[in-house]
Amino acid sequence: MTRTEARELLMQLLFQMEVQDDYGSEMKDKYLEEHFQGSGQKEYASRLMGAVLGNLEEIDKKLSIYSKRKSIKRMAKVDLAIARLGAGEILYMEDIPGAVAINEAVDMAKKYSADESRKFINGLLGQIIKCEDE
Repeated sequence: MTRTEARELLMQLLFQMEVQDDYGSEMKDKYLEEHFQGSGQKEYASRLMGAVLGNLEEIDKKLSIYSKRKSIKRMAKVDLAIARLGAGEILYMEDIPGAVAINEAVDMAKKYSADESRKFINGLLGQIIKCEDE
């Protein structure tokens, strides 16, 4: 499994959690066990999901601040899942360059979301990097 494939699975987990309004560790642990067992990406997936879920309120706050056009509640759920994952990598995974996190998020938006979403995700995550560096 590649890191890109791992990100896609984690985005799908975040989407599922949002739809079911269940961000509990039981759902996360079961999903990681089912989808990452024997994978070289299990440790990465566990760290990233721990960072995202452990800092979800802070991530959502930053997404709300830097999303000038849409509130989090009005974002498409798939866009929200992609943005949360990308923001989690940017803010809490020091070993992942911000440009890589943005590129991966934009690629996911191209694959899973509407055409205009890739520009929105790119701008949103770019603002987070810009403002965090100041």
